[in-house]
Amino acid sequence: MRDTASILHLDLDAFFAAVEQRDKPSLRGKPVIVGGVGLRGVVSTASYEARTFGVGSAMPMHEARRRCPHAAFLGGRFGAYRQASGIVMGLLRELSPLVEPLSLDEAFVDLAAGPPRSLDEDALLALAADLRARLTEATGGLTASVGLGSSKFMAKVASELAKPDGIRLVRPGTELETIAPLPARAIPGVGPATMERLTRLGVATVADLQELSEAELVRELGKSGGEHLHALAFARDDRPVEAERETKSISMEDTFEHDLSDPAVLAAIADQHAAKVTARLVKAGLFARTVTLKVRWPDFSSVTRSRTLNGATDRPEVIAQVARSLLDGLDVRQGVRLLGVGVAGLVEVAQEPLFDLEAPASARVVEEAEAPVSRRPRDWLPGADVDHTEFGAGWVWGSGLGRVTVRFETAESGPGPVRTFAADDPALSMRVGPVSTD
Repeated sequence: MRDTASILHLDLDAFFAAVEQRDKPSLRGKPVIVGGVGLRGVVSTASYEARTFGVGSAMPMHEARRRCPHAAFLGGRFGAYRQASGIVMGLLRELSPLVEPLSLDEAFVDLAAGPPRSLDEDALLALAADLRARLTEATGGLTASVGLGSSKFMAKVASELAKPDGIRLVRPGTELETIAPLPARAIPGVGPATMERLTRLGVATVADLQELSEAELVRELGKSGGEHLHALAFARDDRPVEAERETKSISMEDTFEHDLSDPAVLAAIADQHAAKVTARLVKAGLFARTVTLKVRWPDFSSVTRSRTLNGATDRPEVIAQVARSLLDGLDVRQGVRLLGVGVAGLVEVAQEPLFDLEAPASARVVEEAEAPVSRRPRDWLPGADVDHTEFGAGWVWGSGLGRVTVRFETAESGPGPVRTFAADDPALSMRVGPVSTD
């Protein structure tokens, strides 16, 4: 353990939804839900306005619509999210060469590895405040929660306690009293199955965990799990911040002689691909944080869906189950030309899940689509950026029955007018890239 709170954890607040509210003035201050917009879609991110209705990450979209029917349901614009994330990660790398991104919207930073600076409490709090101010300015209004602690675990705890849009520093020496009242789910590695076992031992909070001996936990959870949990219950965490490495992935895909539309057949193929991918993962001695499913349709358009897990795994049943669940979210009745399963976010050690107090079973689903050979109405996803030769830049409000409804506004314009067009109107086109401000 360090004697300074020199590890920083930054988490962008309701990131995907916040980017949408930034770029769509008419949605500011209103509930926004980003995710798979189909009947079997899953919530990726909900704005704080939507969370007050009980909507959270990984919730089925039909349940989110039931709880918050008046929200804006958007399909996601991952180019915009990557652009904003790149700005934020650039700011973090100005602070230290040791920046460990966990996803597009969160990262650890080792401030002790950066330029010479004071690491006392006041200096660290001032640094965090300056970072948040520069981040908001550079990203056009996004906010972040920042935690500072003597370890990665404590920095993560601090950022959770700072949400939303705040700063929290856990002073070295106060770690145990800080985590004691938290639910045991706050400990990395305590998922639903582990929590069920711990409940039988009378555990509800971290303080309850601290009452158990390491031997008791090893007996209940096994040597690795028990020792890991006992150490973190007493805030013992010496994991270093590891700088981002070259992205690595392992995948397996097949192009079929004839298009397949039977969900059971496709699920069986996904299982086979997952087994082969896992075998290669194990042989390489690696663990995966992200599982990806790729589908190519008969018109040669493609969709790639990925789910980033709360931890890292090399278990074939986990990778297969996630791949099947991603496949379940797609309507395959039109036929599938190609199916692939892959893993990414590879690490050399099994990382137990970092906790999520709001959504214990959270697992963000990211979906990206490649354009088909010919444009069809299903490509007008709600929230997608469009251009019109007369009205300029806007975004898809909704589509169906051969029509597309567009709201014409940008981040700088203020709320704009709504117009409806035929889906094949030659004056209307999908936009790739940000709106020019020249």
